[in-house]
Amino acid sequence: MVGPGRPQFVLFGSSIVQQSFSNGGWGAILTDLYDRKADIVLRGYSGWNSRRAVQVLDLVFPKEAEVQPSLVIVYFGGNDAVHPHPSGLGVHVPLPEYIDNMKKIYFHLRSLTDKVRVIFLTSPPINEALIREHFGILHDKQVRKNETCRIYADALVDSCKQLDVKVVNLWTALQQREDWATTCLTDGIHFTPEGSQIVVKEILKVIKEADWEPSLFWESMPIEFSEDSPYYMVHPYNHGKTTNSSFGISSWKIKWTADKIRSKL
Repeated sequence: MVGPGRPQFVLFGSSIVQQSFSNGGWGAILTDLYDRKADIVLRGYSGWNSRRAVQVLDLVFPKEAEVQPSLVIVYFGGNDAVHPHPSGLGVHVPLPEYIDNMKKIYFHLRSLTDKVRVIFLTSPPINEALIREHFGILHDKQVRKNETCRIYADALVDSCKQLDVKVVNLWTALQQREDWATTCLTDGIHFTPEGSQIVVKEILKVIKEADWEPSLFWESMPIEFSEDSPYYMVHPYNHGKTTNSSFGISSWKIKWTADKIRSKL
C-alpha cells in the first residue's frame, strides 16, 4: 500500500455498495469528505446476498492482513429479501438465515482487531413500479416487494440492538422524504444522488454520535501533512508567510459539518 498509513474504511456489500462510487454516489461523497484523513475502500459485489458474502469473508477480510480496517460499513439485505424462485436457485435467503449471516459477518469483523468499528445498513425501500419499468420481466419470478424489504430491515435493526452494533435503517430514512419513490431511486432499487445524500447524512450522524476512541467523524480526524511549509502559496495579506490550506473547508462541505448533521429519525 502507499503511505503514509491512513485509517481504512471499507464499504462491503452488494450493488448498493458497488455503485456507490458513481457520480454523486454515497461512497464517492464519503471519499471526497474524508480526503487526507481516511482511505475509503470499495468491496461491492453486484447481485450478492448475505449467503455469498459469508462464503468469502476470509478472502475479503483476512485475519492475517498487516493493515486492518478502522471502520466497515456493511450492506446486504435487498437481494436476500427477493421472493424465492420456483427453481430453488437465486438470491433469496430466508429471514432467519439472513440474520444469522449478518451476525457471522459482524463477529468475523470483530475478530480482526478490537479497534474495528462496524455499521450495518438495512434494506432501503423500493419502487416496485419503477423496477418493472426498468427491468421488464427480469423480476417476474424473483419478485421484490417493499413490504418484504421492511421486514428484513426491521429484523436487522432488532438484531443490531441485541448485539449493540450501529445500524442505519435506510428503509425508514429514505421515506422521510415524501417523494422518495421517484427522487431517491434511479431504477426502483439503486440510489440517485439525492438518495445517496440521505445515506451519507445518516452514516455521518452515527459516526458523529458514537463514543468511539478515537473519533472517526471527519472533522475530528487529523489531516495528513498538516504542518506548515515554505512551499505553499504566499499569504495574500502577509507576504512573510505562506498559507496552509490543509484546514480549509470547501463550500460544498459546509453542510456536512457537525452542526449541520441532522436526522429526521
